[in-house]
Amino acid sequence: MQASNDTKVAPEALISKFEISRLLRQDQSGRRIALLGTIEGKQGILIAERAAFATESLEVLRAFHSAITRVNNLGDNDIYRWYLASSGVDSEGHQSADLKLNLIWPCTEQHIKKYSDQVLRMVTETPEIYRDYIRPYMSAKREEGRLNWVFNILEGRTEQEDVILRDQGHGPEDGFLMLPDLNWDRKTMGSLHLLALVQRRDIWSLRDLKKKHIPWLKYLRQRLLEGTVNMYPDLDQDQLKLYVHYQPTYYHFHVHIVNVMLEAGATQATGKAFGLENLISQLETISGDEEASMADVSLSYFLGEASELWTNTYEPLKRGVKPLQN
Repeated sequence: MQASNDTKVAPEALISKFEISRLLRQDQSGRRIALLGTIEGKQGILIAERAAFATESLEVLRAFHSAITRVNNLGDNDIYRWYLASSGVDSEGHQSADLKLNLIWPCTEQHIKKYSDQVLRMVTETPEIYRDYIRPYMSAKREEGRLNWVFNILEGRTEQEDVILRDQGHGPEDGFLMLPDLNWDRKTMGSLHLLALVQRRDIWSLRDLKKKHIPWLKYLRQRLLEGTVNMYPDLDQDQLKLYVHYQPTYYHFHVHIVNVMLEAGATQATGKAFGLENLISQLETISGDEEASMADVSLSYFLGEASELWTNTYEPLKRGVKPLQN
């Protein structure tokens, strides 16, 4: 039997009739939620997603900037600063901290390239390419002073109130510390993102990892897992994912610790993120003595076309031209 038209509820009216029972899921880095509830005694699911930022004109972007209020600084280090802020008012006229802001100032041309839309390319870095072109590039970048913010943390000058775990290990080269990543809002467990910085300065990237580092890497992994669940007891160790980037944004070895439920964006994608457990396993099975390293294998990863590594190294190699020396 068909329901009569006079008893049919208008679609727009259903939203106000929805009575929330509980949160089912939060994803898209907190931008989408799925809610369980009822309408007139029958269960339903309401999926809400924040609209994308309006970007159709410079005037619209300026209007967005003008609407930012109640800016609260969460921390700063060298050229990096991060905040919570409000972009407007809620239904009751209250301003809520619905914006997570990161400010890089003054920024470099490399920062501009990193955060610009660009075509991606998959490249394969052989041990020879790493030795002849990539390692010299890493050395040049380290000498430019772009690690000041890392050393500020390690040497106790900034962000010490944010340090979750500081471990001296079994010797002067074993130490590390862990703190929230600047992209995390520090409250949403589903998007938890922590960062572990090692004290030692001889490991610039995963390329410097050797068979002799296996015990240290296993100790590092276990302590990071333990430290995270001790700080956030609602999480278990098997709800955490540990990985390193290659190419990393900066050349000082560090490990990312995230909730395994965190929606994987580009920074966790294949060709960017390398699981710490898989790196340990690869080192265990690689042939050679204790000095055998990740510098001895080929690695495939993606680069943006605006990256200096693409323009100066891989694009010339693709054309059969000798790359520029860094």
